[in-house]
Order: sequence, then C-alpha cells, then structure tokens
Amino acid sequence: MLKLNRVHHIAIICSDYEKSKQFYSEILGLKILQEIYREERQSYKLDLEVGNQYQIELFSFPDPPARVSGPEAAGLRHLAFEVDDIDEAVLDIKKHGIIIEPIRIDESTGKRFTFFSDPDGLPLELYEV
Repeated sequence: MLKLNRVHHIAIICSDYEKSKQFYSEILGLKILQEIYREERQSYKLDLEVGNQYQIELFSFPDPPARVSGPEAAGLRHLAFEVDDIDEAVLDIKKHGIIIEPIRIDESTGKRFTFFSDPDGLPLELYEV
C-alpha cells in the first residue's frame, strides 16, 4: 500500500503576484524561503514557509483563468491554518482591512474557526487548537 509521509507543499496560482506576495508574507507572516523568476514561463515562484513544517508555492502566470469559489465548486475547497489564539489572529487580519467571517464553533470538534479570502478569493480558514 502507498505510504504518504506528509503534505510537502501547496501550490497557489495568483493573478497579481506583488499583491499576493505582500498578503502571504506581510499580512499572514509566512517566511519567504526563495523567490525565482522563470523567464521561459514568464512566471514567478515564491516559496513560503508555514510554521517550520509546510511550504506554500506561490506562482504567477500570464492571464490565469479566474478560480471558481462559490457556490461550492469541486476541487480544493480551502486552506486551513492552525492558530493558538483565534481572537488575536482575527484582530491581526482585520488590521489590514480584510473582511473575515464571524468566529464559529465546529460542531464535531468543539473548536473555534473562521474564514476569510486571499486576494484572488481563495478561501482561507483559521482553526484554533
């Protein structure tokens, strides 16, 4: 049987590279590991670290098609980030003028969570441990 160790990385294609780079690195506070420009693809690739464990690869491509987010479309639904204090995280995000949903309780775990979106409408979740 196939043995998967862990998620290695998550790839995101953005429509405005500089705006998304700023969002993920400055607003969400992800550490930039590496940034390269691939001339043959007219594409940037930005490697971002999430909590010393996971990596997000942020790509830019010329004229990517818009992502379908709603109604609930097939495919990747959202990315969830674990936080220790959801109230503090929500305040940090709101300081940047980002709209964030009210905090809710997960009925099956009793844990608190909320959603907001990245600059391209990709749903992002904060989940309190």
